[in-house]
Amino acid sequence: MKTNKKELLDSFKGGLIVSCQVQHDDPTFSVDFVVKMAKAAQWGGAVGIRANDPEQIKAIKKEVDLPVIGLWKIWHDDTDVFITPTLEAAKAVWEAGAEIIALDCTSQITHEGRPAYELLPIVKKEIPEAIIFADVSNYEEAVRAVEMGADIVGPTLYGYTEATKHIEQPDLREFARMCRDFKDKAYVIMEGHIYSPEDAMKCIFLGAHSVVVGSAITRPHLITKRFTDLLTGYQNNWREAERSKH
Repeated sequence: MKTNKKELLDSFKGGLIVSCQVQHDDPTFSVDFVVKMAKAAQWGGAVGIRANDPEQIKAIKKEVDLPVIGLWKIWHDDTDVFITPTLEAAKAVWEAGAEIIALDCTSQITHEGRPAYELLPIVKKEIPEAIIFADVSNYEEAVRAVEMGADIVGPTLYGYTEATKHIEQPDLREFARMCRDFKDKAYVIMEGHIYSPEDAMKCIFLGAHSVVVGSAITRPHLITKRFTDLLTGYQNNWREAERSKH
């Protein structure tokens, strides 16, 4: 479905993008399951899919006629940067069929020893046809990503960096600031900590171009854990499971 960038991005306006991902240690793990999740999302009216790793992206693209935001989660013990951390990973995501490549564009240091955001201009140069989705954790990182040429920016990593890992709720005030300041420079998409249709609508009202929802729709073990954590008096924190390295 690789097509005109503006046409594709405009098709997301006001819509829901469903993040359909399974990790190898998830109880739901199988490529077939992730494809069924994506098909269910399309049936339900989603305007796009966010998917992880080339194998899963390829499988989804064969069965689902929606644009895909692709990434490749690669974990290392010496860094918290795991979203498409290298040019090779970005190329694999693109070759698997994703129209949009998600990159960690935070200030965190990668396994290779450089700030994560430095990969953005490299990918833009090497894969100029790709749409780049900058995953950031705060407003300052969003400013830098937009200045470096990101097509999309979103607070995906708010809650996943050392400075924000205690966070459970979205910072809607900071997100509204992004929408206000970047509306003529990049597409601002909300991702992270959205657990209800009402939460999603708040983001659209604040100026989001569209909203990505993942765990609240497609990860039944984490949905269950949110309930059981509350029922047991918050003796555990389900977010620790969501943030865990795989």
